[in-house]
Amino acid sequence: MNKVPMTVAGEKSLREELEHLKGTARPQVIAAIAEAREHGDLKENAEYHAAREQQGFIEGRIQEIESKLSVAQVIDVTKLPKTGKVIFGVTVSLLNLDTDANVTYRIVGEDEADIKSGRISVTSPIARALIGKEEGDVAVVKTPGGDVEYEIESVEYV
Repeated sequence: MNKVPMTVAGEKSLREELEHLKGTARPQVIAAIAEAREHGDLKENAEYHAAREQQGFIEGRIQEIESKLSVAQVIDVTKLPKTGKVIFGVTVSLLNLDTDANVTYRIVGEDEADIKSGRISVTSPIARALIGKEEGDVAVVKTPGGDVEYEIESVEYV
């Protein structure tokens, strides 16, 4: 199976969520199921059915996180040589040559992407256009509204 790139922060976040689900959420839902069972008839017990549904969600999420972590290739960009090239994990500042607007993105794994926080997926059109380019290069991003040109102003390995 192919390895999936992930930042150190992304791995830490998934491990923390996994720890919470296994250590806190799972025991709570097991206790809720036990308590609901004590109330008698399970067919008409809404608390029991809600707790069982919650348990299914928690167990599914635990499996999903464990699966993601098993194929993760954690890349610590701070330990890589600072060549000025755009690679996975870097923070890149761009100048839109059409609008003169500045934007800054961090290129992260698919699960970590959050455009509102300035984190874009390595598989996004912008990231694919930037990967391999260097500071000062112009990258052309194909968008539904036409091609957009960005000049790479800086590449930070943080």
